[in-house]
Amino acid sequence: MLDVAVIENAAAAEATLDPIRARLLAELRVPASAASVAARMGLPRQKVNYHLKMLELHGLVTLVDEKRRGNVTERIMGATARSYVISPAALPEVAPDPAYEPNRLSARWMLAVAARLVKDVGTLITGADRANQRLATFALDGEITFATAADRAAFVAELAASAAQLAQKYHSGSATGGRKHRLVVALHPSVKVTAESQLKES
Repeated sequence: MLDVAVIENAAAAEATLDPIRARLLAELRVPASAASVAARMGLPRQKVNYHLKMLELHGLVTLVDEKRRGNVTERIMGATARSYVISPAALPEVAPDPAYEPNRLSARWMLAVAARLVKDVGTLITGADRANQRLATFALDGEITFATAADRAAFVAELAASAAQLAQKYHSGSATGGRKHRLVVALHPSVKVTAESQLKES
């Protein structure tokens, strides 16, 4: 099972938005039969089977095992990933475009950049999986507490200058066989965790 799977197909994305199917994907992180999942969810087995077929059609669940019980063969199904992210590639006509009015201080432009990141990395993951190759990536994630807005502005200026200096140092526009890499750096306020959200996560 993958930790994260990228959904690039509009029909597959639509399938995950159904509340019952989303719940099924969560339940099938641990493979189970339609009968056992139906009992846990309090739904008729026929209804669960219908939704499982739709999820299987889009490659979101897969057959893990088959068990013979008398005259009946019980299919054990499992989700193909622990979690899923829908790529903007699923809605290409309305996908955000960072090239439109780029503004480093705009939260919505940052969102467009993040959407492109999801789309590009999703495409790269799909290609790497098909070629059975590893994908070379790197990411940093952390939190910084600034005492003042002036400190934050100074940090941003120093970070931008340092990133530009490193890019200039290592960039080679004429290297034979060189491959372009995209660098994305983002800074935004952390989302406040409330007691209610903690209860939902637990």
